[in-house]
Amino acid sequence: MSARILNGNELAADLRSESAWDVAELFADTGVRPGLAAVLVGDDPASSVYVRNKRRACDEAGIFSETFHLPTGATQQEMTTLINELNASRAFHGILVQLPLPDHLDEASIIERIDPRKDVDGLHPVSQGRMLQGQPSFLPCTPAGVQQVLLRSGYDPAGQHVVIVGRSNIVGKPLAALLMQRSPGGNATVTVCHTRTRDLPDITRQADILIAAMGVPRAIGAEMVRPGAVVIDVGINRVEDASRRRGYRLIGDIDFDPVAAKAEAITPVPGGIGPMTVAMLISNTLHAARRATTE
Repeated sequence: MSARILNGNELAADLRSESAWDVAELFADTGVRPGLAAVLVGDDPASSVYVRNKRRACDEAGIFSETFHLPTGATQQEMTTLINELNASRAFHGILVQLPLPDHLDEASIIERIDPRKDVDGLHPVSQGRMLQGQPSFLPCTPAGVQQVLLRSGYDPAGQHVVIVGRSNIVGKPLAALLMQRSPGGNATVTVCHTRTRDLPDITRQADILIAAMGVPRAIGAEMVRPGAVVIDVGINRVEDASRRRGYRLIGDIDFDPVAAKAEAITPVPGGIGPMTVAMLISNTLHAARRATTE
């Protein structure tokens, strides 16, 4: 068996194109151009790349964006002041705080400071609580991206046993809640595994859809995957590679080649879920702008 490669770059391009059309329509009808404020603290190379990619996607979709870059030593009060200003600004319909933040900052309180109406990353407790109850809300971008990859590739989660390995607040927990909802793209039977799970391979081999979101390079090997499973790799890990100009390369949480020989379909790293995360951020910013025109 040779797995079908689920190309996140192509799927994300389709989503961004759809958003660009809707952005143009919104501007023609209301004169409102969606705006996204990205807050970046420090000089972490990966975070800088992520923010740059998000800004490029905004430009492509016709969304106004601006990056607010604070030094690594920015204080909690400086962050709070900036978030308050962005909450009050009519130019920005969405606010993104690039994570992770430096250790001295209280990440949870900063996220909670964001106006839930501008929480386009879907990480505010109000957004996640509404999602858990099945109410309209901003969906967290990476889980929503995973859901869209499955739906747009013909792998509806409904009735499937989905095993998620990873229980983070950014991916594992909200993804489990999203896939078990009684709604399109949901209705799955979901098992969440983590570092304390016993007999992990026995559980992952039961999955119709296996999602790896641990942040551990090649943690899922072929012996942990049922033949014919659909495998989604959310992990993005840097490993040293002297043959590369930058001295490293990106790999996922899946041991790609052996698993691809066994699975029905698999997402690559890079080029899988990462681009879909950005595409869902664009979609959420558009929805925030639409909502603002009716308030």
